Amino acid sequence: MSGKHYPEEFNIEAAKHVTDRGYKIGEVAKRLGVTTKSPHDWIKKFGDMGSQHQTIADQQDELRKIKAQLRGVTKERDILKEAAAYFASEPRKGTRTQNTGIPE
Repeated sequence: MSGKHYPEEFNIEAAKHVTDRGYKIGEVAKRLGVTTKSPHDWIKKFGDMGSQHQTIADQQDELRKIKAQLRGVTKERDILKEAAAYFASEPRKGTRTQNTGIPE
């Protein structure tokens, strides 16, 4: 008869307690109510996947921030383009032209 099956995320988190956080396998097994074989198996199966999972989450968070920053910079650029076009086409009112005495 096979033992109880736990969700993969649970197994990864249990493996991370040992590999990343430094807990002893016996402590993790006792706290989770499983034999010490289960955490051994999970560590063997998932290995460093727990920290890889966190790295991916960090990268996704950074990507989200960069995309938001890009949207802001793109909006600023578009506003500046419109302002430059507006001021380039507007005749300058109230500016003095220098009279050189040379007919045009």
